[in-house]
Formats: sequence, structure tokens, C-alpha cells
Amino acid sequence: MTLLRKGLLEGQAVVLVDAVPASVSDLLSSLGASVRAFAESDEERALEWAQAAAPVNSVVCFSGGGLEEVEDAWTAVRALAVGALIPAGGGTIVLLGPSPAAVTHAGAVRAALENLARTLSVEWARYGITTTTIWPEARTAEDDLGTVVAYLCSQAGAYFSGCRFELDAMG
Repeated sequence: MTLLRKGLLEGQAVVLVDAVPASVSDLLSSLGASVRAFAESDEERALEWAQAAAPVNSVVCFSGGGLEEVEDAWTAVRALAVGALIPAGGGTIVLLGPSPAAVTHAGAVRAALENLARTLSVEWARYGITTTTIWPEARTAEDDLGTVVAYLCSQAGAYFSGCRFELDAMG
């Protein structure tokens, strides 16, 4: 069960980068979004894919590991922004950090993603692109993560940019 209304993302094209949980993808689809997976770390091929995939409204990118994953996330986000979001007049980028229990250097990865979201929120505001990051905790339910992602991909979520959302399952 979700708190969000049926059809909230009707007509929206959402690209998922890397290992975004299947429950998040399923929720986005159930709310009407057309969901596509993206897994390209070569910059030229990533840009070609992004241009062919246009129009894209939102990009949801999971970066769950070390430096290589953060670099791959940056390559994907940049290619999708330049190839699809900027030509379309804007969109949403949601960066998902790892849970602290998931990897040894989760804190560093999360800080890098927060810095990226804050920087891009300033740099790409002129293109109508909003960027946020979500930090799930070890006890965060995937359904809760999906609900926040879907909200941020909706028109209501466009209010937020440069923000960090910490999902602490208080229970």
C-alpha cells in the first residue's frame, strides 16, 4: 500500500541507474511511470543512450559502493542530464546512497552524493533540473524508500533541490 495517489507519475519517463531496488521500480511503474534501466559507464555510449532515450523526466541513481561506483554514478547522471534532461527543459535527479550497514565506507559515499546533489542543484538550476539525495538507514523499508523516490519524481517533489533526505525507520 502506498500513500501516493494512483496515476501520480502518469506519462513520466523514469530512468533507473545501477541497482535501484526492484520494489522502487515496481512502485514507480504502478503509479504510471514508464521505467527504463540504464547501466552504462562508458561516457560516449552513455550520452548516445541518453539521447536515444529522450524524453526523460527523472533519473534515479543508486551508488552503493566505493569510488568506482560514485564515478559511474556521475558519468550516468551527467550523460542523462546532457543527453535528455537539459534538451527537455529540465527534470529530476534522485541520488540514492547506501545504508550504513551495506558497505564499509558508506559514510564517505553518502557525503559524496550529498555534495554532488548540492552542487548540481546550483549548477543545473538554470536548466530546470532539481537534484536530491536519499540516505536510507539499515532499517528503512524498501516501500518507504520507494514512496519518497516517487514523491520526489512527481511534480510536488520539484520544490526540493540540493536536499538530503535521511530515512530513519523510527521503530
